[in-house]
Amino acid sequence: MTVAAAQVPEPGPALSRRHAAGAASARGLLFTVLGEFVLPTGGTAWTSAFIEAFARLGVEEKAIRQALARTAADGWITPERHGRRTRWLLTPDGHRLLTEGTERIYAFAGSPPEWDGTWLLVLARVPETDRATRHLLRTRLSWAGLGTPAPGVWITTHVERQAEVEQVLGQAGLAGGQIFTARHQGGGELSALVTQAWDLAAIEERYEEFLAEFAATSAADPLARLTELVHAWRRFPAIDPGLPARLLPARWNGARAARLFAARHAGWSPDAMTQWTRLNQAAG
Repeated sequence: MTVAAAQVPEPGPALSRRHAAGAASARGLLFTVLGEFVLPTGGTAWTSAFIEAFARLGVEEKAIRQALARTAADGWITPERHGRRTRWLLTPDGHRLLTEGTERIYAFAGSPPEWDGTWLLVLARVPETDRATRHLLRTRLSWAGLGTPAPGVWITTHVERQAEVEQVLGQAGLAGGQIFTARHQGGGELSALVTQAWDLAAIEERYEEFLAEFAATSAADPLARLTELVHAWRRFPAIDPGLPARLLPARWNGARAARLFAARHAGWSPDAMTQWTRLNQAAG
């Protein structure tokens, strides 16, 4: 490979380990609701609106109250007391986080249309004992579309995400990390490198599950169903590197799943947003 290096910037604010993990929990669902409903409707919502919406998803009141408190403790939302009631407001950091996240989620199409053969290559090693930093690096670089074919080595075809990678290294305190742009010049097959960096078979299984889960066009409860749709889809930008078609296996449902997501979102979103607005207005 021919390479060109880049410098790493100063650290910035880091995501919490809990959110970076993207677990299917009350807090994970809360971020989905914040991005899908709260962000585009003024950035505020009442506790009772959350409780009612999450009851439709089978989440207990205690769990959502704990999720709100933990999310506030991490600085993404802030409470505003109105007598015995509480309204939650997105903080500037929360607004930025959700805006960036929703843009990535809605723009994700399973595979970019073109690629000129240039790779972004990152060298960044973290001691085995520093689990928190290793977790941060893995989750944030995976979200940026990077895979790791060898310890301390990260690669992606998305060279346009260099600034994002630099920010992640800064947040992880890896000022000594190195970033290169590179082209494959020979040696082993690129398919072997891709297999080492990403488990594409496991990702394809997730796409098949998504297609089966949301095959039906009807939604008895649009608010709950849209939340489930977005919550399921938002994981794909974190696990699918968005490789160009020539690096993907013959059997690959990423683009098909992206079309299904767009269709179901367009079909369910108007009614779901109407339901959310009524819940929040009634709570106020």
